[in-house]
Amino acid sequence: MLSEQSAPVIRATLPVVGAAIGEITELFYKKLFTDRPELLRDLFNRGNQASGEQQQALAGSIAAFAGMLLEHPHARPDAMLSRIAHKHASLGVTSEQYKLVHQHLFGAIVEVLGDAVTEEVAAAWDEVYWLMANALIAVEARLYQEAGAAEGATWRPMRIVERHEETADAMSLVLRPADGTPAGAFRPGQYVSVQVELADGARQIRQYSLSAAPGTGQWRITVKRVRGGAGPEGEVSSWLHAHARAGGVLQVSAPFGDLVLPEGDGPLLLASAGIGCTPMLSMLHHLAAEGGNRSVTVVHADRTPADHAHRDELRRLAAGLPGAALHLWYEEPGDDTAASRGTVDLAALDLPEGVTAYLCGPLPFMRAVRGDLLRRGVPARDVHYEVFGPDLWLGSED
Repeated sequence: MLSEQSAPVIRATLPVVGAAIGEITELFYKKLFTDRPELLRDLFNRGNQASGEQQQALAGSIAAFAGMLLEHPHARPDAMLSRIAHKHASLGVTSEQYKLVHQHLFGAIVEVLGDAVTEEVAAAWDEVYWLMANALIAVEARLYQEAGAAEGATWRPMRIVERHEETADAMSLVLRPADGTPAGAFRPGQYVSVQVELADGARQIRQYSLSAAPGTGQWRITVKRVRGGAGPEGEVSSWLHAHARAGGVLQVSAPFGDLVLPEGDGPLLLASAGIGCTPMLSMLHHLAAEGGNRSVTVVHADRTPADHAHRDELRRLAAGLPGAALHLWYEEPGDDTAASRGTVDLAALDLPEGVTAYLCGPLPFMRAVRGDLLRRGVPARDVHYEVFGPDLWLGSED
């Protein structure tokens, strides 16, 4: 909760700081990586740094957190904090690193805003930062404890047991701990981080959803190769496609992520696009293992049937659940007469009362589906989503 003396200062200065936050975060990262170049090499996603997405995500999270403190002074934005904390834990972020971020972030604020940063303004924004940082540190400490690991130390070597080509650009890897023990438990919908050493010696990290059933003693991830285009070529996905083979060993984190299947028997909507199908597959596998008659509306969108990773598996899972209905949309359906052409149209679906929705896919897809759901009267609290990469949607929570 923001103090009485800081609240009016933040309210007065949020427009100014918000207008300059992009410049502030860009300078912050320059300062941080000049001081600690190993963080860019071995922790931060170099592709997202090159595209500017990481800067936007940091800017969005700070501005959104400050705004929430003002608009809802007696409530903590747990959904936002949880998503960030899970991502940090999967990367091995430690509490000490928050002090380093504070040092360079406030150095950037002073440099960009100059004399506007009075002692009073600095103290108020310092309070905002540490309210957010301490909340994240507390959540991350709990996540590390639940993973049975020391702070930042959830990595373990995993052997590739199988590799399967799913589409021209997507392949799956079945993993098991290199020491032969069973892979640990996870909740349907969670992801792991994978760290690889690239040709220049950098150890880059990316997150991949666990795409098979929990409780089998093995994990499966599905990796889509990120092609160069509007953004940079995917360093880790390209490396994995070129080098990951059965018998090889990868460094993999414990499972994290808060887009997880809820307990109970309430109706579900699982909506995905592209490689966003992967957490939904894990949820469907779990529902199949549980049995029962739970109502599940499964929606997936893709470019073509050939681009749809795990297409046959999704069909089998949906067909095997008595309460499930599968709806597919392809931009070019080809000879798939069961699929619709174009983009997802929720107006054509009969959604049950009290549905809880889970979304995963490109941001434009999730924004469109979420908007449709809100217009149909589904409460914002019942619409959950997963973002691959920096979360540029932090400020959209209701």
